[in-house]
Amino acid sequence: MTTASAKVDSVSHPSFAEAFRFWLKLGCISFGGPAGQIAIMQTELVERRRWISQSRFLHALNFCMLLPGPEATQLAIYCGWLLHKTWGGIVAGALFVIPSMFVLWGLSFVYAAYGNVPWIAAIFYGLKPAVLAIVAFAVIRIGRKALRNPVMWCLAAASFTGIFFLKVPFPVIVLGAGIIGFVGGKLAPAIFSGGEDHSADKRERELSVLDDQDESPEHARPSLSRAIRVCLTWGLLWWLPILALGFWQGWNHTLFQEGLFFGKAAIVTFGGAYAVLPYVAQQAVEHYHWLAPGQMMDGLGLAETTPGPLIMVLQFVGFMGGWSHPMGLSPLLAATLGAFITTWATFVPCFLWIFLGGPHIEQLRGNKLITSTLSTVTAAVVGVILNLAVWFGLHVLFPAGKAIDWFALTVGLVAFFGMLKLKWSVVPVVLASGAAGLIYQLVAH
Repeated sequence: MTTASAKVDSVSHPSFAEAFRFWLKLGCISFGGPAGQIAIMQTELVERRRWISQSRFLHALNFCMLLPGPEATQLAIYCGWLLHKTWGGIVAGALFVIPSMFVLWGLSFVYAAYGNVPWIAAIFYGLKPAVLAIVAFAVIRIGRKALRNPVMWCLAAASFTGIFFLKVPFPVIVLGAGIIGFVGGKLAPAIFSGGEDHSADKRERELSVLDDQDESPEHARPSLSRAIRVCLTWGLLWWLPILALGFWQGWNHTLFQEGLFFGKAAIVTFGGAYAVLPYVAQQAVEHYHWLAPGQMMDGLGLAETTPGPLIMVLQFVGFMGGWSHPMGLSPLLAATLGAFITTWATFVPCFLWIFLGGPHIEQLRGNKLITSTLSTVTAAVVGVILNLAVWFGLHVLFPAGKAIDWFALTVGLVAFFGMLKLKWSVVPVVLASGAAGLIYQLVAH
């Protein structure tokens, strides 16, 4: 049997409807912040469905890591765009965000109107250790693929040490890794290529819908006219709603100020959610007074344990800003519009970056020097994801700096080994962990 016929017999290009159902499912189960979401896409897209090869997935991830804004959302847009053109990217990105947008709006309203609700907190209590297990699982699965020689292991270790212990900014780590890869690719290409010629991985790529031997799809080839259309279309979509709020309510109104602030933040905030949050927290709490410091931490807790991007905490900020400063509107209307415009200003730029830059990244996919550069970025990203796992683990297992939480440790270990050894899927793990948290809190209290 030829390679081509083996591929046809093993995998088939997903229909748009099939992809739509997958992206909707992903939007509903994508817990765990960027690391957890990347882990789920790795498992579903690369290993289970084989819609995209491991190498192409990592190539896309590296590109998204270099962009401002939420990298997991951008990775979903990129994969959806590769599979089903522009509408595929729109559906992937929109469904990645919309379920969490509605969930977080409801939780934000309950929080603003009634304070913390015990049964919701109990479910979140069970979800957190499951999220920790998903993130730890991501480190292992992506690390196995990306760290194929001692140099890559050392880069991952240096990345983790730099960001966790030395507080080196994320962009500096990525830039440094890229420079090392570029120079290393010239001096020792066999080492810095990432070991992409392993026979087992080659077989895996041949069995993917989008594998390494495939040319980029026709719609993924760059052109000047297309780039101009993308800039005009998505630039207008990004800023017209923000400007409309300014004309409607005035340029000093809370809603316009939120749209303007988060529109600018979408351009300058590199490094994903954990790099964005300190900047946003400082501005929202100290400069604009949209919410109090304690409320910012509560919002982060809500965002960490709801599906969708962790950066959705910004929607909570927009909601609370409108609720606290309605300026002539009803608090609920101002809060709802504040949540919407914040979410819009945060996520619409993701489509612009991907649709504009994606074709050029596809064009560079076969470039050996670019491959070596991005391989070292991948290794650094493994260290960054490990940092997220440790950061989240400390907060889950040692809440508020207290003694170890044995319930969280037990749930986390069961979930982790269930996914690692028994091949449990994410959905039952998340549902069972949430139920366990609710039952435990009811029995304990």
